[in-house]
Amino acid sequence: MTESTDDLLFPAEEELEGAQWLTTPDEAPPAGERPGYEFRHTFSLVKAPERAVLTATAHGVYEAFINGSRVGDIELAPGATSYRRTLYVQAYDVTKLLTPGLNELRIVVSDGWFRGRCGPSRVPDNFGTQIGILASLKCEESGRKTRICTGHGWQVARGAIVSADLMDGQFTDLRRIGKEEWEPAILSTDVLTNNRSRLGWSPAPPVRVKEQYRPRSIHRLPNGRQIIDFGQILNGRTRLSQLGPAGTRVELTHGEILNAEGDLVLDHLAYNPPWQPPIGVGQKDIVISRGLEGDIFEPRHTTHGFRYVAVDGLDQELLPDNITAVQLRTDFPSTGSFTSSDDSLNALHRISVASWHANSCDLPTDCPQRERWGYTGDFQIFARSAAFLDDIDGFARKWLRSLADDQFESGLIPNVAPLCGVVEDPHVPFSLDGAAGWGDAATVVPWELYRQYGDVQILRDFYPMMSRWVDYAAGMAASQRHPERVLKQPEPAKHEAFIWDSGWQWGEWLEPDTEFDYQSDKSIVATAYLALSARIVADSAQVLGVSADEARYRSLEKNVVAAWQEEFVRTDATITEPTQANYVRGLAFGLFPQTQRAAAARHLVNLIEENGNRLSTGFLSTGLLLPTLSEQGHTGLAYKLLFQREEPGWLLMLDRGATTVWEAWNGVDNKGEAHGSLNHYSKGAVVTFLHEYVAGIRPAAPGYAAVEIAPHPWIPLTHASATVETRNGEVRSSWKVQDGRFILDIATAHGVPTSVVMPDGTRHVSNGGAQRFVMEYVETSPGVHIGFSPGR
Repeated sequence: MTESTDDLLFPAEEELEGAQWLTTPDEAPPAGERPGYEFRHTFSLVKAPERAVLTATAHGVYEAFINGSRVGDIELAPGATSYRRTLYVQAYDVTKLLTPGLNELRIVVSDGWFRGRCGPSRVPDNFGTQIGILASLKCEESGRKTRICTGHGWQVARGAIVSADLMDGQFTDLRRIGKEEWEPAILSTDVLTNNRSRLGWSPAPPVRVKEQYRPRSIHRLPNGRQIIDFGQILNGRTRLSQLGPAGTRVELTHGEILNAEGDLVLDHLAYNPPWQPPIGVGQKDIVISRGLEGDIFEPRHTTHGFRYVAVDGLDQELLPDNITAVQLRTDFPSTGSFTSSDDSLNALHRISVASWHANSCDLPTDCPQRERWGYTGDFQIFARSAAFLDDIDGFARKWLRSLADDQFESGLIPNVAPLCGVVEDPHVPFSLDGAAGWGDAATVVPWELYRQYGDVQILRDFYPMMSRWVDYAAGMAASQRHPERVLKQPEPAKHEAFIWDSGWQWGEWLEPDTEFDYQSDKSIVATAYLALSARIVADSAQVLGVSADEARYRSLEKNVVAAWQEEFVRTDATITEPTQANYVRGLAFGLFPQTQRAAAARHLVNLIEENGNRLSTGFLSTGLLLPTLSEQGHTGLAYKLLFQREEPGWLLMLDRGATTVWEAWNGVDNKGEAHGSLNHYSKGAVVTFLHEYVAGIRPAAPGYAAVEIAPHPWIPLTHASATVETRNGEVRSSWKVQDGRFILDIATAHGVPTSVVMPDGTRHVSNGGAQRFVMEYVETSPGVHIGFSPGR
């Protein structure tokens, strides 16, 4: 629940009792051309209330005003949700906005996620065709309660917002202010409005304005266009205070990169599927000035992903005080930090955080410009890292509720949640949902939340979704076979009942120098994830005390692991599809027999060394690469991969000017040309290595009820430190190398069992508190320090 006090913890359905859903009397204009509608109601109060609370929600994105003043500071309410099953309600203390006499309550609503154009295909009307509002204003004065509800007597008009769409942008004509043509609002006929049981308080913090950026530079092109560089790719909007004389039409186009001539480039963000006409990038806001001094244009019914803004139509020279970039994201508390002696590592951490924040606007999106979807795969990869950086508990629970709401009856998990903006490719005769690594967000994300916060309720709430997903995947493995496998061997081997090789699979996705083949057998990836998710559900069943389920899923995991070994692993620990990604996954998921793990790790090392000490992992395994190497005793190689500055690699992004993490390793190539999104946070999962291995902080029990600190240092890095605020107090690890000594300072809350593992393998156990540990190290060759303990 947002903007509320403790005594407002009532069911949302009750507080809106008496309020009726209102909508507009006109038919919806074409998608992308739909205006912002303004609903209003006037009422009188004898006295100013002692207390007043506005409770509201909408089908669409709304903002409320009382007597011309905006209510609260929540943005994009009621947020992204699976409207058919769940709709969140907001409560605001508006006591100070009401006065004796006549008052006006006005609510502005636009399409938002409800009926706006969503996803790269820009599909509209995902949850309905009628926008709507539902609100109740409760006033208390001297024991007397007055309630003003949406219903008969309200009016509606098209306001100054000519059109608004989260993907396309917002068009505002300020000349229309005060010239609205009011007519009676009507009761909504949307069948969803009959279901009030879906109303509730969001567990997530709301979206708010966070960081704000002044221009780093402003320059004008020969064609009159002005280009503003804010120095940082972000998600949000621009605030413009120089609007020109009355009638001036100013266009603001948002993007991530400039060309050699200094103009904005958008082609790399275009989505042009072959079966439909090209779809524009959008990201354009338009304002028509009314010529009044003090007018400000700040479009609150859209967001964009951008660093640069191209301003067209404005003759006046923009000054730095005239335009501001406004970041929008979920207002979760920051909980973690990292710093080191290497500026590049610090910068990599910084751009990873920036990319995560740009993709945390009420849901974990893949990118804030081209798609802006709540992709399952991206958050599956990054949830562990995100939990180091911010308190994502409520944010992730909210998204998981959408994921559970949108789970298919079969147990299949969609690629995105909330499930909107989806159009199937007619060239692919089956669903694109339910892929391994994407659908496994249903198990991985709840488990990571439990690991971080120690709240059993997380598992209790989402266990049905988790188990149904694993049952679906296991059923696919048992009942279907890939055509390639059938041709090779018409009669299936016994172990193939546990090989998942059917349905749509993205596989590793975006492996460098690898062309994606959607028809190929990707069972080495899918079967690995089936084993992982079976283990997670078994572990969850154990925590929840569901012994029968635990036994069933332990048996499934055992059979799947055995099948993976039978199908893909040879006696010398080589695998049938020898890629870095497959070795990493097999090691990280515990799929190799214990007797083969060292040999498998050596095969992985050989592949990396043969590739010039460069990685070749793709979407799913890149975040696992460095931790896996370090766990297998190859910390030095992990650091070499981390620090190498050739393509593909993390630091190359910095060398080519990245301020957020790229979708592709060659997001900006050596010619300065952009490819794909320049703001995809999944590769930023490398921050897990920085926190858990470089600094060495990890929970030894769920919720950090016990802590292990085991740094994996590697010289020439001479210092690293990290902190994380947990449910059991702050954990801090800080080490430095000085005068032939390795010095580690740690701190955990008193009473928290703490285990410290030094680089030479010695272990120290305590019951919390601040402590220092010192160890001598050996310089193995002049001027070069190559680690501490055997294998590191």
